[in-house]
Amino acid sequence: MPLVYDYKVRDQQGQLVEGALEGDSIDLIARRLREMGYLPVSVKARAKRGFKWNGNIQIPGLTRIKTSELAVATRQLASMVDSGLSLVRALDVMVSQVENTQLAAIFREVQTDVGRGLALHQALSRHPKVFDNLYVSMVQAGEAGGTLDMVLVQLATLLEKKAAIIRRVRSAMTYPAVVATVMIVIFLAMITFIVPIFKKIFASLGGAKLPLPTRIVLKISSILLSPWALLVLAVIIVAILIFLRWKRTLSGRRAWDGFKLKFPVFGPLMHKVAISRFSSSFASLLASGVPMLQSLDMTAEASGNQAVADVLIEAKEAVRQGRSIAEPFARHDDIIPNLVTQMVEVGERAGSLDTMLLKVAEFYDQEVEETVNSLSSLLEPMLTVIMGLMVGVMVVSLYLPMFDYVKHVPTS
Repeated sequence: MPLVYDYKVRDQQGQLVEGALEGDSIDLIARRLREMGYLPVSVKARAKRGFKWNGNIQIPGLTRIKTSELAVATRQLASMVDSGLSLVRALDVMVSQVENTQLAAIFREVQTDVGRGLALHQALSRHPKVFDNLYVSMVQAGEAGGTLDMVLVQLATLLEKKAAIIRRVRSAMTYPAVVATVMIVIFLAMITFIVPIFKKIFASLGGAKLPLPTRIVLKISSILLSPWALLVLAVIIVAILIFLRWKRTLSGRRAWDGFKLKFPVFGPLMHKVAISRFSSSFASLLASGVPMLQSLDMTAEASGNQAVADVLIEAKEAVRQGRSIAEPFARHDDIIPNLVTQMVEVGERAGSLDTMLLKVAEFYDQEVEETVNSLSSLLEPMLTVIMGLMVGVMVVSLYLPMFDYVKHVPTS
């Protein structure tokens, strides 16, 4: 039976319009509104039988925007601008081509703002969760220099590299995370369900002293199944929440990001990712015509690591005082590798800093890929062995008393 849905939409001029439609689902109502030329803001079912619903229902299909999706959309927009389409028309085509509903809605709003006379970078800046300061600054530089199509291509390339790095890092993290989760689940299942059964069996065998490994396993089980375990769990949760809050502060972020670069196994990978991100972002900003000081500011924000960002902020102060960028880099060789410092110094002297930074980014992209492959080949067998040892130790510990009992059983 069709229901009545109250909706809020924006028309072609960006004005908010409210109304009601009858339909079978929110998805169908939202689709009908888009076909009518409106941008759906919210759709909610009208309450029945005196029940009043005060919250908005999210339109199905609105999902998180991935970096790879934004990269594809940016490259498509660059192609249309390069082909001579007007910006408003190009954005209109983008709305129909983009598969992600949320991104399409944002492009519709950007098109409306541009049609009302705003510059593209001003329209994009109204959506900071999708288009960060680096994106907006590069578009602004492209508009000012008349090279918007070239800048959009550079942005698409930058986003594609960022998406590739994210995929590589996730591939390196996924297997250890899955194996660690399986290990924890197996351990808790054995401690919670299997060990108590063996504990009753041992009690029925008499008061013989149990082997040390068995006593340790039984003690761990007793602790985890006691009321104190809930208190310990609560303390752990509180500690995690405090840590997450501390990590959001500047001092906490600086300490944690510095620690991540030195963390065993994954530290070198995180370091290379940070250097690659900083190099490619800095190079793209400079190539787009963004001023040096502003480029350093934007790069520090986009670096993704506060330790790297601090060095870049120090480099900005050095440039403001007329000194070289390579100078503060050299003082922080634990954060900025000597190779990067030397390449930056050569680029400054030759007037080709953006080209040198691109080479640095390409080098570290390859390093990230090789590190991910090395970690995968190293961690997969190692974690498998650890999981096997954990299960083996548990099983042996539980069966040791049984072997001792069999030895002492008199034979007829």
